Amino acid sequence: MWKSSSERYGRVAIAIHWTSALLIIGLMIAGFRAAAIADSAAKAAILQIHVPIGVAVLVLTLARVGWWLFADRKPDDPAGVPHLQSLAAKAVHVLLYAAIFGLAGSGIAMMILSGAGDILFGTAAGPLPDFWEFTPRYGHAVLARLLAGLLILHVGAALYHQFIRKDRLFARMGVGR
Repeated sequence: MWKSSSERYGRVAIAIHWTSALLIIGLMIAGFRAAAIADSAAKAAILQIHVPIGVAVLVLTLARVGWWLFADRKPDDPAGVPHLQSLAAKAVHVLLYAAIFGLAGSGIAMMILSGAGDILFGTAAGPLPDFWEFTPRYGHAVLARLLAGLLILHVGAALYHQFIRKDRLFARMGVGR
């Protein structure tokens, strides 16, 4: 099933979800690590991985939004989910998308405004600039922490559904039966 049914996500949605999840975890590890490093060469090495993966996550997220808008529909909520819980889940998902788009935008803005893109990808020489001198860095830092918190809520809710409610949420996302 390429598309979702009323009970289960389709292969395309599942592939985008899990690929995005793995890339976002890698991005967060690399991003927080790069932020903590003073050595410009080590930071540059991390950012040479972080930046292209960030672009990939942006492209996947745009593809996901396009998929939901034009090609597929999400499954129904599991039976018995209270309305307030359903609204909270939808709010967390909207905030996840907003954080991802905000992080992509602030990251792209930092690369352009700071000239770091030219340093990282070969057209300019020199050490990396101090990103804190560029306004988008502040938004990037706040949104990274917001995304981390939202991911904790998202994973916590998934675990709650799987192990407390026992409504087989993982199976809806392609893990198990």
